[in-house]
Amino acid sequence: MSNPADQDTRSITSTRDLVDVLAAGNKPRDLWRIGTEHEKFGFVRPEAATADRPAFSSPDYEHQGIGALLKGVEQQGDWLPITDGPAVIGLKGTGINKGGAISLEPAGQFELSGTPLASLHETRTELERHFETIRAPARALGLGFAPLGFHPFATRAALPWMPKSRYAIMRSYMPRVGAMGLDMMQRTCTVQVNLDFSSEADMVRKMRVSLALQPVATALFANSPFYEGKPNGWLSNRAQVWTDTDNARSGIPAFCFEEGFGFERYVEWALDVPMYFIVRDGRLIDVTGRSFRAWLNGERQDGLEGLTPTIGDFEDHLTTLFPDVRLKQFLEMRGADAGSAAMMLAQSALWVGLLYDDAALAAAESLVREHDWETYRVLRGDVPARALNTPFGTGTVRDVAARMVEIADQGLRARALRNEAGQDETVLLAPLQALAAGAPTQAERWLERYNGPWAGDVSRILLEGEV
Repeated sequence: MSNPADQDTRSITSTRDLVDVLAAGNKPRDLWRIGTEHEKFGFVRPEAATADRPAFSSPDYEHQGIGALLKGVEQQGDWLPITDGPAVIGLKGTGINKGGAISLEPAGQFELSGTPLASLHETRTELERHFETIRAPARALGLGFAPLGFHPFATRAALPWMPKSRYAIMRSYMPRVGAMGLDMMQRTCTVQVNLDFSSEADMVRKMRVSLALQPVATALFANSPFYEGKPNGWLSNRAQVWTDTDNARSGIPAFCFEEGFGFERYVEWALDVPMYFIVRDGRLIDVTGRSFRAWLNGERQDGLEGLTPTIGDFEDHLTTLFPDVRLKQFLEMRGADAGSAAMMLAQSALWVGLLYDDAALAAAESLVREHDWETYRVLRGDVPARALNTPFGTGTVRDVAARMVEIADQGLRARALRNEAGQDETVLLAPLQALAAGAPTQAERWLERYNGPWAGDVSRILLEGEV
C-alpha cells in the first residue's frame, strides 16, 4: 500500500503530466543502479510443529507468524514499520537499509525490495545481509523460508491471507478476469531486477529486448514443477499461471513493438487497463473495473464521484499493471521464478550484462531480431512446460539462452573495464553458463530428488531449498 504522506496530490492537467511521470526516470549512465526484489515462502519448521501448527504449514499473520516476524526484524534496527490500518504490513529501510523495504505478498510470502545499488557485488552483500537479518527471528518463531516459483504442495484453502487492503480488493476482483489470479496471489514467488534508462529511446530499446527475451529467462530460472504435492507437467508452473491471470494487464503487450512506442504509448495503454483502487485519507477505495481514462475525462463512475484524479493515483495505478517487463521510472524484469540465492544473483547479473553496456545491448537486439516479435509472444506460452528444451527455430530455447548468457558475460566484462575498481561481476553468471552448457534447471533437479531420495515426499523441498 502506498503511504499517503508520500503520494503526489497534484491534479492531472493532461496526459502530458503522466508522460512526465515516466520520463522523470531518465538518468545519466553514472546514476544507473540495480534494484533486486525477491520473494520466498514461509513454513513451520518440523522441530517447532504443534497440533495446530503442523510441520511445513504456511504461517499466518497472527499466531506467532508473519506479524511477529516483522516485529522481530524491526527490533534489529534500521527498519521502520509500514502500516495498513492497525496492522504492520511491511518495513521501510533506514540506515544501512535505506532505500529498501520488506513487504508481504498475499499469503505471507516475504519480499525484500532491495536498495538501488551500483554493483552486483553490493547486491550480493545485501542479499546475504537480508537472509541473516530474518534468520534469527524466524528461527525463534520456528519458521523457515524457501524461494520457489510455485508452492509445491499447499492448496489455496490451506494458505493464509495477509491483512492488506490492496489484497482484499484483488482477491474479490481476480476471479472475474482469469482462472488463476488467486493462484498467482497466494501460491507464486518471483525474483526481479529493476534497471534504469537514460532516455525515451534507451527505454524503448531495453524494453523491446527484455520483453522478447523474457521467455528465455523464464526457461533459465524455471523452478516450480509441483502442484499440490505432485509433478504437474510444467517446469515453471508460476509462468503458466500468468497465462490466465488477467491478460488485460499482463504478458508481452504487442504495442511495445509497434512503431511510435514510447512513454506516451505506455501511458495510453495504462489509461485503458481497468483500475483496482485509489487512496483517500489513508484508506483504499475499491474502484475495480473502473476506467482511469473515463475518470480523467470527467465521466461519472460509481465510487469516483466528486474525486479528482491525481498524479499519485496514476503512480498507484502503474503498480497494478503486470506485463513481463513493467515500466515505471525504471524497468522491472518480471519473468523469473524465485530460486536459490545464486540464481537470484544470476538473474540480476544476466540483465545488467545485457542492458547496461551499449555493445551488449546492440548484440542482444541483433539476437532478438532474428525472429519477428510475435514469435516471442508465442514462446511465452510454450516455455513453462519444457523450459530450455522447448523447440525454437532450428534448435531449442537452450541455444538462445547460451547466446544470451554469452552476450551478458561480454557486457559485464565491459562494465569491469569501465569500473575503476575493475570488479569482475561475471562470476555471478556461473549458474546460467552451466545451464546453457546442458545442466538441468532447478525444476529438473527437484524432480530428480522427488523421483529419487525423497520417494515422492515433496515437503522435503522446503528444508533443502531453505535460505
